[in-house]
Amino acid sequence: MPISSINGCIGCGECVKSCPTDVIRLNSKGKAEIKYPDDCQICHLCRLNCPVDAITITPEKSIPVIVSWG
Repeated sequence: MPISSINGCIGCGECVKSCPTDVIRLNSKGKAEIKYPDDCQICHLCRLNCPVDAITITPEKSIPVIVSWG
C-alpha cells in the first residue's frame, strides 16, 4: 500500500479531487479515506495538494517528486 495514512484530515476534499486514479474517497464523516490502495500510482498529487499535510506515503514506495518547469 503506497499511501500509509491520512491523519489530521480536515475534510476539504482536495486529495479526492487531485487523485487521477480515484483512490481516495470521503467517508460518511467527511474525512478522506484510502479506498483502493492497490490502484495508487504514487503520483504524490494528493500529498502535494493537501493544505494540512495529512497524507503520508510509505518510504519504500515513495519516489522522488519530479516537477516540470516547462
